[in-house]
Formats: sequence, structure tokens, C-alpha cells
Amino acid sequence: MTDSKGKMQDLASQTQNHIKMSPSKGWVSLRLGELWQYRELFYFFIWRDVKIRYKQTVIGGLWAVVQPLGMMVVFSLLFGGLLNAPSQGIPYPIFTYAALLPWQLFATGIQSSVSSLVNDRAVITKVYYPRIISPCAGVLSGIVEFAVAFIILIGMMFYFKIVPTIAILTLPLLLIILLATVLSISLWLSALNALYRDIQYTIPFLVQIWLFVTPVAYSSGLIPDRWQILYSVNPMAGVIEGFRWALLGTQIPSWPNLLMSLIVVLALLVTGVFFFKRVEKTFADVL
Repeated sequence: MTDSKGKMQDLASQTQNHIKMSPSKGWVSLRLGELWQYRELFYFFIWRDVKIRYKQTVIGGLWAVVQPLGMMVVFSLLFGGLLNAPSQGIPYPIFTYAALLPWQLFATGIQSSVSSLVNDRAVITKVYYPRIISPCAGVLSGIVEFAVAFIILIGMMFYFKIVPTIAILTLPLLLIILLATVLSISLWLSALNALYRDIQYTIPFLVQIWLFVTPVAYSSGLIPDRWQILYSVNPMAGVIEGFRWALLGTQIPSWPNLLMSLIVVLALLVTGVFFFKRVEKTFADVL
């Protein structure tokens, strides 16, 4: 009788200490503090995405350099050579390469994070963790490629004898704005892709179109003044012009245009977080 009573007390004690984990509910229960609690899982997901990207490849991480360099050569021949696109007095190869660095991080982050929830469905359907970690890891895994490609840019700056100005101190801020841009769009698209799988098939087409409406191969100065504000609704336009200004000393981006880009990024990020957390509780069912 005493043994049975002791077992019942132990069972009651275990029940009281049990913590029930469940996704957030409603629009306001964001529970973003859980990201810190699950930081080790966050780091693991980032490292996993980096390893998977170059698994069973011959040249491995060198693809981080080959892709922007290849696009730089194509753009230099087509836009810089045949079309003679203006480059604000900067040699065209480095003019376009400085824009390809943030663009590559943007495109890679979008493509990696959109399908992140679907790829992690084996984990999502079995245990609870903040689902927002999956797209965030997809976005931040591109930092490794960005860092490798940035070394090539430094070498090109030495070759073309381009000395950075004090504007380079704004580069960390521009990188934060870039990551916020990628994350804001990734939250929307990854959540929508979990609900409607058609989204993942539209991403390559969307990224290609987005490339040509962003001043990567040309300067935003080619856009007529009356269209500048509308053009700056594309947040990547302000980011890329900012990178060129910080690294190469080109013309400083128009502050009204840059402010418009920042407003769009903040609006997408805030609404993206709320939408993601809103539909988060359905992921385990729809995946």
C-alpha cells in the first residue's frame, strides 16, 4: 500500500513538472524570445544548410565565387561592352560585381528559405520548436557565401586601385537592411509555400524577373526621375545602390528613395512575422 502511494506521488510530481509546448496562437503571441532558448538548434540548422548546399560537389565552397564571377563576365560583355551601360566612372566589372554580392545573398536566401518548412517537415510533425527558425536559418546560411565572395571584391578593389571612403562604415548597417529584406520576403513565401506548394515553382521565375528590375547590371540613374519613387518600392534597389556607394564611392543614394525602401522593408518584415506566427499552428497538419 505504501509502495502504491509512493508511485502515485511520483507520477503526480512528474505531471506537475511537465511543460506543454505548442505553437503560438493569435496575432500577438509571437514568443520571439524562444529564438534565444533554441539558439543551439538555430546554429545547427544554419550549419546543416551550408553543408547540404555543397555536399558531393567537386569544388565545394568555390561555387560561392564562381556564380557571381560568371554573372559579372556575362554582364560585362553584354551591358558593359555591347550596350555600353554607364557605370558612374567605375570600371564596369567591379561596378556590377559589387551589386552581385548583395544580390547573390538575396537570391540564395530566398531560394533556401522558401522550401525550408517543407524540407523540415519530418521534424516539424514530431517535435515542437519555433518554426521561424527554419526560414531564418535558410537566410543566414548565405552569409558564408557572401563572406567568401567579398574576399574577391577586396582583391578587385586593389587591382582597380579603388580606395574606400568613410562611407564604408555604413556597410554593416546596409548588410542588416539586406538581411531584413531577405527575411521579410522569406517569411511570407515560406509560410505560403507550406500552405500552397505552387509557390516553390514560381520562385526561380520571380528571382529572374526581380534581377532585371533591380540595378545590378545598370545604374538606377537610368530610371527617369518621375519613376524614381515607384522604382524604390523595390527594396533591393536601395540596398544595392547603398552597397555601391559604401564600397566604391559612387553617387550617394537618394534619401527619399532610400527611405521608401526602408519603409517597404519594415512593412514586409512586421506583417511577415505576424502572418508567419498566425499560420504557424497549422504547419504540422498541412505538411
